[in-house]
Amino acid sequence: MSLIKVGVIGIGNMGSSHAKLLGKGEISGAILTAICDPNSDQLDSIKNSAIGNVQVYQDEDAFLNDSGIDAVLISTPHYDHPKLAMKAFAKGMHVLIEKPAGVYTKNVAEMNKAAKESGKVFSIMYNQRSNPIYQKLRELIQSGELGEIKRTNWIITDWYRSQSYYDSSEWRATWQGEGGGVLLNQAPHQLDLWQWTTGLMPKRVQAFCSYGKYHDIEVEDDLTAFVEYENGATGVFITSTGETPGTNRFEIAGDRGKMVVENNKLTFYRLTQSEREFNATYTGGFGNPECWTIDIPIQGISAEHQGIIQNWIDSITKGTPLLAPGEEGIKGLEISNAIYLSSWLNQPVEFPIDADLYYEKLQEKINHSTFQKKNVKKVNLDVAGTH
Repeated sequence: MSLIKVGVIGIGNMGSSHAKLLGKGEISGAILTAICDPNSDQLDSIKNSAIGNVQVYQDEDAFLNDSGIDAVLISTPHYDHPKLAMKAFAKGMHVLIEKPAGVYTKNVAEMNKAAKESGKVFSIMYNQRSNPIYQKLRELIQSGELGEIKRTNWIITDWYRSQSYYDSSEWRATWQGEGGGVLLNQAPHQLDLWQWTTGLMPKRVQAFCSYGKYHDIEVEDDLTAFVEYENGATGVFITSTGETPGTNRFEIAGDRGKMVVENNKLTFYRLTQSEREFNATYTGGFGNPECWTIDIPIQGISAEHQGIIQNWIDSITKGTPLLAPGEEGIKGLEISNAIYLSSWLNQPVEFPIDADLYYEKLQEKINHSTFQKKNVKKVNLDVAGTH
């Protein structure tokens, strides 16, 4: 079978890493054929170190029209993901996008529709889905080992960033440039895993975001969100770029015990009896059902970004099921949009969110963006997300 010709657009930190993996032949069944970025100083270096001939482009239309690629990996700024994906689908290309799927669900839904109509393989770079710890956690929950979920709680505050990080580019941490802060830039993986492992999407959220609490930025760097689920369970999500040392602890409590992911370990505090059953039958007053502490054995290592790219190529060439279907990117994005909207409105927000209202409020933020005030070319956010 011939190799899949892949192009990478957006040669920044992540895009250059992806291009180098492909260029060195580390993705079986694929070959790097083209790269595109209007500003990157790494284009020549990637071209010269790659196996085979790599075409270099600075214009996205020339890249998509003239390169002859079969598939495109999109690693551009967030706002561009849906627009470029839809262009690629229209040209019959397979697509892998970096996270997040976009900035607002309105055009991500359009991207998903275009993907379905194209019939092409569409994936998203949720590399933490390749982590065997989260795969095992999902397997145990979905198999019923934990029973009905009562509560979820994720504290993910080990995203510390200094002011110099935000000062490194004027588009960073602005509504105009990135579309959000820690929630949209650092924490999309956890938002995805939160719903992917449990199988639960919230029905309501009340959120409290602090904007520029620890840094001189206009977007959020600290937040707490409280969610409610259809089955009556509740959840809390806490994240920040202003705490160090940080914490990464994910707890899921259920009728048959509690699972905790922390320090690269999965621990199952397993009840030998259903808590609901114990509650209904126990007559001794003070007491608890018997509990076993089990360190769940984890096999394999996390394949990270390389694993997602390989899975995408394998899906194209062999029909392998996708670990991270691109259409599922809208789930974590809708949670983040709901958290922002709740914070902006100072009230609970129901799911599914009002996508038009979110878009309207985001436009208001953009119109007051410090990024725009620096006389940088304004992004025109139409429904297709074009520049």
